[in-house]
Amino acid sequence: MYKVKTVTPERLPTLLQGMPKAELHIHIEGSLEPELMFTLAKRNGLTVPYPDVETLRNAYVFDNLQEFLDVYHQGTQVLKTEQDFYDMTLAYLQRAKADNVLHTEIFFDTQTHTGHGLSSDVVINGLHRACVDARGQLGISASLILCFLRHLSETEAFEALEQALPHRDKLVGVGLASSELGHPPEKFAKVFAKARSLGFRLVAHAGEEGPPAYIWSALDVLKVERIDHGVQATKDAALVARLVHDKIPLTVCPLSNLKLRVFPNLAQHNLGQMLDSGLLATVNSDDPAYFGGYINENFTATFSKLGLTSTDAYQLAHNSFEASFIDSAARRALQDRLSEFFETFD
Repeated sequence: MYKVKTVTPERLPTLLQGMPKAELHIHIEGSLEPELMFTLAKRNGLTVPYPDVETLRNAYVFDNLQEFLDVYHQGTQVLKTEQDFYDMTLAYLQRAKADNVLHTEIFFDTQTHTGHGLSSDVVINGLHRACVDARGQLGISASLILCFLRHLSETEAFEALEQALPHRDKLVGVGLASSELGHPPEKFAKVFAKARSLGFRLVAHAGEEGPPAYIWSALDVLKVERIDHGVQATKDAALVARLVHDKIPLTVCPLSNLKLRVFPNLAQHNLGQMLDSGLLATVNSDDPAYFGGYINENFTATFSKLGLTSTDAYQLAHNSFEASFIDSAARRALQDRLSEFFETFD
């Protein structure tokens, strides 16, 4: 293990904010800030069912995942053109750059938008163009992961996959998102098998509200390489041992877990327990416009409540690059930048 110098609690927020990191669990539609939502609505001749930005932001109070999804999907209706998707994505990437994110793997879905009458082409082209421009303009790399909506059928997931295939070169992987309870991973076994045969990298939301059994299914049936959320894993010792042995990354989203009442407060979050168990955990923002913070807010708030240290910070940032789908040379280069940052931090 890399030897990390001790940083005082007073200096720890500065270290967390400045350290290089990757973000691997971000739903791009969940980065749509109220201000941009109103701007896009006006541009497209639409109305938002709230009188102003403050009222809309105050509506972001949820008792569970489904309540959030109801508001979330309402917000997506302002997205109509390729430029809308470009503007939303570039806005997130600029914010990620400010948080010293060097690489991000962005979740999106087409099914929400095709349900609004758009084509997959409009969605994917807008997202991808922003990712390309961000590399040149911001020096940040970004990849796209197409998520299937688990409250819809596997047949509809197959349709989404087929519609996306003309853009195969713009996508790194596929995932599984939306309402978890009542929609176990095995519901999508065939479409994940198809995606795997096409060479897509595979991830899935599991063990957020759903039980540890959903994580087992995601691993054994869908054969995913990475678990999104996964916080319920610590309830199953055999599962923790499996995840540690196989070095399966978990993309944890603390403020999301708090907002959706997965944990009653951050002081009871199990991120520290996950690290102590040897799990390859990472910190991410999930849907930051709705959940009260981008990646650095997730780091600083969680570290403050859990008493985590500079060693934990290094481990989480190192894990984020280790868990990414970049090639090994790029991964080593980013991890070297991380080590250099810690060595020179004063």
